[in-house]
Amino acid sequence: MPNDPLAVAKAPADGESLRTVVVALASNLGIAAAKIVAALLTRSSAMLAEAFHAGADTGNQVLLLIADHRGRRPPDQEHPMGHGREAYFWALLASLGVFLAGALLSVRQGIHQLVQPQPVSSWLPAYLVLGVSFCLDGVSLVRAYRQIKREATTLDREFLEHLDLSSDPIARAVFAEDAVAMVGDLVAFVGILLHQLTGSPVPDAAAALVIGVSLGIVALDLARRNRKFLVGQEASPAIRRRLAQLIAAQPGITGVGQLLVTFLGPRRMWVLARIELDGALTGAAVAELLRATERVVQAQSPTIARIDLVPRGRG
Repeated sequence: MPNDPLAVAKAPADGESLRTVVVALASNLGIAAAKIVAALLTRSSAMLAEAFHAGADTGNQVLLLIADHRGRRPPDQEHPMGHGREAYFWALLASLGVFLAGALLSVRQGIHQLVQPQPVSSWLPAYLVLGVSFCLDGVSLVRAYRQIKREATTLDREFLEHLDLSSDPIARAVFAEDAVAMVGDLVAFVGILLHQLTGSPVPDAAAALVIGVSLGIVALDLARRNRKFLVGQEASPAIRRRLAQLIAAQPGITGVGQLLVTFLGPRRMWVLARIELDGALTGAAVAELLRATERVVQAQSPTIARIDLVPRGRG
């Protein structure tokens, strides 16, 4: 059916999120090194805040690579439902890393510049580094945007809606970090420019504070989303309605009672349904009906990792 909410599995190929985070990591490594050098040359608080920001983002990309790797591990004896939710754990650590390593250090640097102002020198390196950084962050942002947009189009969702609802914590984190990085580049550029034009260190300090606060806001929002999936986020109403219709349409099933659809990891769902059966069915027929229904449902989307059907009785 068009715009089937279960078609999310067809949107990104396996490894798409991995490629997205690798692109972001490669960009951030170069950006962080350049910003550290520029901060030492210029002694700008805004530039140093952006160096903290780029360094934190680099560390976060490493954590997101761990999230992708560990979340893909298959089920074992101790983890029969797989390790998918571990991706949310490592993504949660990454989001907190943005807040602690980026936001707090940037805010501290801004306050320090206000209390003990330092003159900024060598303006050109700051402008060059911020310009190159803006372009590289843009390349990574476009990569993440295209992945999320492709998925949103498949699900007939608006981009921002899917950014909030997506079960993929990696693409969401890369997009949010790159977006706030580009904002930080612009804020730092304006702060340094105003410092140069006015001779006052206040714009430079204010830019560092704005960078820190924006990092904190994004980090807390990412942490909020990862926490929800980590403790058992339920699938969207559209997915639940589609699954209920699909199960109820099977011959021999007269109704669907309680239906729980939770995420075991990125694009991996567990379906638990209590169903009403035709009273004329025999025990063998019931067993075959349950197996056939499970096959039909799982055939709709490989994102359904497990389905459990619980008959509520016949007649």
